[in-house]
Amino acid sequence: MGKVIVIIGAVILLYYFLFKRWPWQPKVSAHDQAMENARKVLGVSRFASRTDIIAAHKRLVAMVHPDRGGTSAQVHEANAARDLLLAQLPDDRQ
Repeated sequence: MGKVIVIIGAVILLYYFLFKRWPWQPKVSAHDQAMENARKVLGVSRFASRTDIIAAHKRLVAMVHPDRGGTSAQVHEANAARDLLLAQLPDDRQ
């Protein structure tokens, strides 16, 4: 019985190292991951409205603008996050 538990544990660890998630965790699509990253970049929730997204974008760009010590890459990342989140809003939340 002990050998079976060790083998199951080894298989679970191998699965984790191959797929970077535990077998019992749900599979996350690339689109869902991109949306989550965009929300983290702007610091908004899943239920943010159009005005929330635009306000968060303006705050972030003001902080990371190249004239204030940021980089162009950070501004481009903020713009891409804003565009992705705004494109995914349902019509009634725009």
